[in-house]
Amino acid sequence: MRLSRDEIKMKLKEWNLAWNKHDLEKVMELFHEDVFFENWTGAYVKGKKNLRKVWASWFENHGNFRFLEAETFVDEKVQKVLYRWVLEWPSMEPDFEDKPEIRKGVDVIHFKDGKIINKLTYTKTTLEIDNTRYSLHL
Repeated sequence: MRLSRDEIKMKLKEWNLAWNKHDLEKVMELFHEDVFFENWTGAYVKGKKNLRKVWASWFENHGNFRFLEAETFVDEKVQKVLYRWVLEWPSMEPDFEDKPEIRKGVDVIHFKDGKIINKLTYTKTTLEIDNTRYSLHL
């Protein structure tokens, strides 16, 4: 099943809405059973069931967060997306706990059979708090 450009954009809109509603089950509906996810640290997970387990604790423990779409590039022919985002959430950084924090990143997303099969996440190594940029504690 190949998605049209408009179908891919609609799936991403649904996906972003599910993230911002903190609806893990709705987020997971858009993933292929054989999904490969690599986060910004290089850690990775294979398989939808394993990804759900990893993300369940993230959804439960990371407070109020939301993703804002900054820019999206869709290549319908190869079923790939470059999705640039901004994450707003309460900081967990030392000395800034619970202050509003902004992180910026990019997801490289591949679709197969109408579902997300690969999600590769890259993020800046800086964050913003009170309009000041700080290095992440890596």
